[in-house]
Amino acid sequence: MTIRVLVVDDHRIVLRGIEEILLKTPDIRVIGDAFTGREALERVGCDEFDIVLLDISMPDRNGLEVLKLIKERKPRLPVLILSMHPEEQYAIRALRAGASGYLTKESALEELIAAIRRVAQGRKYVSAGLAEKLAFDLEADATRPVHEKLSDREYDVMRKIGAGMRNKDIAAALFMSPKTVTTYKSRIFQKMGMRTGAEIIRYLLERGITD
Repeated sequence: MTIRVLVVDDHRIVLRGIEEILLKTPDIRVIGDAFTGREALERVGCDEFDIVLLDISMPDRNGLEVLKLIKERKPRLPVLILSMHPEEQYAIRALRAGASGYLTKESALEELIAAIRRVAQGRKYVSAGLAEKLAFDLEADATRPVHEKLSDREYDVMRKIGAGMRNKDIAAALFMSPKTVTTYKSRIFQKMGMRTGAEIIRYLLERGITD
């Protein structure tokens, strides 16, 4: 099976270099490229890809913002960040925003290919150093309430769920589309380890959190 890749990078030389490297890999095929965040979102909306290889530094909008928009529109589309920025600056933030992995542009060719294959299978890819840092973060998070893992927007949606509101009512109250509400709910259930609105309501009542 061929892995169909969209490469997003504002440096044409870097983008062409990546394309030439992947061209030599039989099971990976670059079928699209984009130089800006807007172009990336257009390509994602029009074509089918198995993975997006995304840079963080973009001329029109931050790559993390593009990542979040991609995940809102196509939650199941894996996004692998390939950036010039070191892991300690953006990796954990990118993973929390929905990225399936993070690599620096200094990574070896073999590592890039391995990461693409792994992420295309629906798995995560992080370096050994980043995995260790994530383990420490998980240990530190163990004593925190589950809802503190949510973003501000997810927290707003969670409170509306706790109030028993339907998707269309939540959408109207928070000025977003019902489809976006569905995406947020999926993330909330995943982060909180819950499956139903009833579980959310019970959790909030037990902690005295009301809308």
